[in-house]
Amino acid sequence: MEIIKIGMADLGWAKAPDRLRTTGLGSCVGVVLYDALAKIAGMAHVMLPDSSLAKSSQAAAIGKYADTAIPELIRQMQQAGAAPHRMTAKLAGGAQMFSFMAGNDTLRIGPRNVEACRSVLTQARIPIVAEETGGNCGRTIEMDAETGILHIRTVNQGVKEV
Repeated sequence: MEIIKIGMADLGWAKAPDRLRTTGLGSCVGVVLYDALAKIAGMAHVMLPDSSLAKSSQAAAIGKYADTAIPELIRQMQQAGAAPHRMTAKLAGGAQMFSFMAGNDTLRIGPRNVEACRSVLTQARIPIVAEETGGNCGRTIEMDAETGILHIRTVNQGVKEV
């Protein structure tokens, strides 16, 4: 079994028995897709809701934005043998890390990231079967491609499985 690390603004996939892990989910959202029949898991570490936020017209990091990362993750998993109609999604992260700024909508990055990920998944017709989002604590997640279980470690709150 290998643990494949997914960095910030990155994405990737794994087949059983391997696992995917990402750390440092504050306002970022970890989007995990899973095809139980093919035992293929995918993960994206989404930093921002929309690629229109890119500062330049150059090709932005595809894994950085919900609207580009999720479709690319679906495409890569499909190439590996997963079927989009069998995929389910789990979300983690999207914390509001700076509560004193909560009134300013442009600084509500965590909640906006969660909303954007939900919207893209709805458009792709992929159901969200579990979600551990919001709050004000960072998270580390690890997805087991064998079982489809997502392990979520939250700062000062222990581990949860969904």
